Formats: sequence, structure tokens, C-alpha cells
Amino acid sequence: MSFGKKEYEFLKEIGIGPRNPGCYINGHWKGNGPLVSSINPANNQTIAEVLEATIQDYEDGMQPCSDTAKIWMQIPAPKRGDIVRQIGDALRAKLQQLGRLVSLEMGKILAEGIGEVQEIIDMCDFAVGLSRQLNGSIIPSERPNHMMFEMWNPLGVVGVITAFNFPCAVLGWNACIALVCGNCVVWKGAPTTPLVTIAMTKIVAGVLEKNNLPGAIFTAFCGGADIGQAIAKDARIPLVSFTGSSKVGLMVQQTVNQRFGKCLLELSGNNAIIVMDDADIELAVRSVLFAAVGTAGQRCTTCRRLLLHESVYQKVLGQLLDVYKQVKIGDPLEKGTLLGPLHTPTSKENFEKGIQAIKSQGGKILTGGSVIDSEGNFVQPTIVEISPDASIVKEELFGPVLYVMKFQTLEEAIEINNSVPQGLSSSIFTHRPEVIFRWIGPAGSDCGIVNVNIPTNGAEIGGAFGGEKATGGGREAGSDSWKQYMRRSTCTINYGSELPLAQGINFGCSSPLL
Repeated sequence: MSFGKKEYEFLKEIGIGPRNPGCYINGHWKGNGPLVSSINPANNQTIAEVLEATIQDYEDGMQPCSDTAKIWMQIPAPKRGDIVRQIGDALRAKLQQLGRLVSLEMGKILAEGIGEVQEIIDMCDFAVGLSRQLNGSIIPSERPNHMMFEMWNPLGVVGVITAFNFPCAVLGWNACIALVCGNCVVWKGAPTTPLVTIAMTKIVAGVLEKNNLPGAIFTAFCGGADIGQAIAKDARIPLVSFTGSSKVGLMVQQTVNQRFGKCLLELSGNNAIIVMDDADIELAVRSVLFAAVGTAGQRCTTCRRLLLHESVYQKVLGQLLDVYKQVKIGDPLEKGTLLGPLHTPTSKENFEKGIQAIKSQGGKILTGGSVIDSEGNFVQPTIVEISPDASIVKEELFGPVLYVMKFQTLEEAIEINNSVPQGLSSSIFTHRPEVIFRWIGPAGSDCGIVNVNIPTNGAEIGGAFGGEKATGGGREAGSDSWKQYMRRSTCTINYGSELPLAQGINFGCSSPLL
């Protein structure tokens, strides 16, 4: 185990030791499950060990969480917002250390690791303001002396199941909003990033303890599929937010639906950038580089398909090939690195299988296409010339593989953009207003995120994040996403002495029954 290394000393500052209990239950740390290792994807060496949760640990945690929900929802929303504000301040104090841990354990470069933690801080700030704006509508009543309006109340408990590629940001999208909305949170972090789960939970737990609040407001588990299945089946959890593949997300949704629960899904993406003939080529190339290579192609918003107008095809492709040659591959914690490792050896194997499938389906490798011989999970950033009709193009190959294809008309480009099962993010590069408004309109992109002259990735927290079709239809973070974390009641109050009925119905009762 590498825990004694000098470069790992910062872990002590965020509460990580050589061996760590992986469950935060009713204000206490425990873990009675398997002992697992957290692995550094840059060298496949153990960072530290974690005791995972058992199903009994889950049951021990869920009951106090469910009970505590009755207390937490009674606290005024602005007071709940102040707790989230304090969580944001605690994260600010440990921003560099937490960002470094994300980079170390997940494999994304340090700037992205710090940016991910900053995203949670931004969500805390957003949620604090939201805590004073959980407003319902006043609705004009057709009946005299009647008042009709909406009330928004907490659900109770929100389950959050997150993925390895954003091991803490997705928690922030959900938990910050869920908490100010009056819900307790149950979090199952990704099995391969348990240290991030523990470090983040210790930040939240510290704030709750400081304010003499029950620890069961926030419950966390490091564990595998059995804990995720328990959350999906648990009728005490009205809403389950799941981030992961479309295949697993569908299973989660079916399980939750069987008990008439609600599901918020953030699933696979297969995102395209369209470069029109009038595009700013330099801006487009810079955007594609970040969108396709950032996080080693392991973002759900990674650009996987590049659609180039035939008149600029060679120019864009030539510049893109040049910048790909300049990408520094290496340790994500080292200054200047742009491409870190894939997250696991299995990810590297899937990359190799994907390249073989690409070649078998007529794809031409223009650059990259190979794994890098090292102790880590490094692969080359890859550009492939391929037909949009190839079956591999319809899938989400989770790595730095960019499919390039040519088009002649805007209609053709939109058709290609919309031809895949997923519908998360999309972007077009153009300066023509008629193209922009066609693109963002009903006959344009069918995605949940529709951009112009920016990459497909790097979304701000102020907008609702999510996609359509096999991406799941969920919306998290900003805008009015908060409504998913509450239940709406339509309330009508009769403050008069008569009983007029809606739609003018006369039920034949002109006087009270004796």
C-alpha cells in the first residue's frame, strides 16, 4: 500500500487513513462488509483500504434516516439553507485537498478535480438562495370566496447513487437541493471511488455535528450493487437519483417504478459537435479538444461525434490532428498534463475492444488507437473517420475516441445528431441566426443540452442538467430542478359560507342536510 508516500500526506487533512470504515450511519462511522482497496489509476497501486457496507449496515442506517426526516422537514427552509451554506464554506476550506483526492482516485487532471469540488461549492451557494424561493403558484379560482394555490412539501428521504466519473459533483447537484427542500439524503458513492465518498461525507458530518443536528440527516455507504439494489427497492425512499449507464439505469427505474417511487436518471450520452461552413475554426478546434479529450473521454457530456461541413472538413481535421499531437499524457497530478488515465484496467480493455470493433466496421484510425505500455490505464487520444451509420457510433464508448464524419446540409447534420439512442448534449458552431434558431428549435437538436459555439461539456450549475431518450429524462442542478425533490399539493380554501361547485355543477342541495 502506498499510503505512506509523501505525496499522499494531504489525505490526513481530509480525514483519510490507511484503513477506513465506509459507512456513515446515524452519526457514526462503521463498516462490516468486505475490505476493498482504493486504486490509483495512474499506476494501479493501492492508495488506502475501505470497509464496505453490508445489507445489515444499510438497514441499521435507513431506519434512523427515515425517522430523522420527520424532524428535518420541520426546520424552516432558510435555516436548512444556512446548513448548506456552512457545508459550502467547509468545502472551500478543503478545496485543494479534495480536488487533489478526486484527481488521485478518479484519474482526471488536477484542474478538473478542483473544478469538480468547486461545482459543489457553487451548488451550495445556489441552494442557499433557493431556500428562500421554494414558491408555489397562486391560482385564480372560478368559485367566489375561494382561494386556490400550490404548496410544496418535502418528500422525506432522497436516495443518490453516483458514478465514478464525477464522484462528488453529482452528489452536490442532488444533495444540496434535496437538503434545502427538507429531505434527508442517503448516498451510495461509486465502488471505485470510496475515498471521495468518505472525505465528502466527513465534511457534511462535521457541519451537522457542529450545529447539534442528527447525523442521520445525511447517510452514506461505500458498497456495491447490493446496496444500490436495496436503495432502489426501499419504499422509505420516495425519490432515487441514479447516474450511470442506460442499461443499469433502466433496471433501477423498473425496480423503483414497481413500488410507485420516483426516479431521476442521468444516463449515457453520445454527444455531437457540428461545425458549419461559417464557423470560427480556431474556436471550434479548441472546443472539440476539451470536449473530446477532457476527463479522458469519460464525461457523460464528452464529444464523441464531430460533424464537419464538407467545405471545412479538411481544414478542421488538419488543425485537430495537429493539436492532438501536442496533448500531454501522464500523471493527472502533474502540471501540464491534459490526458490522465482511464479509470480502471477494465476501461482500458473496453477501449481496445472498441478500437477492434471500429476497424471491423470500416472505421479509419487517423491518430491514436492504441493503449500505452505503462503500469497505469493510459490510452492514446483517438480520432476515427467513420460512417454515421456504423453500429459502434450508436454506442457510448467511454474513452477518448472521437468519430469524425462529413455532411453537406444543416438538415443532414441535425438528422445525424438525432440518430443515436442517447440525447444528452449537443453543440453547433456557426454565426448565422437562422441556423442557430433552427438548431435550438423544435426541428433542431433533440438533446437536453443544446449549445452554440461552446463545447458539449462543462455545463454551468444554473441551468437544469440532463437529457432525453436513453439519457433518462432527468434534470438536476439549476433552474426548477428542485421541484423533483418535493411533492406538490394543490390547495383550495373556502372562506365563505356557500358551497359553489366547480364547472357550475348543481348537485340539488340548496340547504344543509339536517
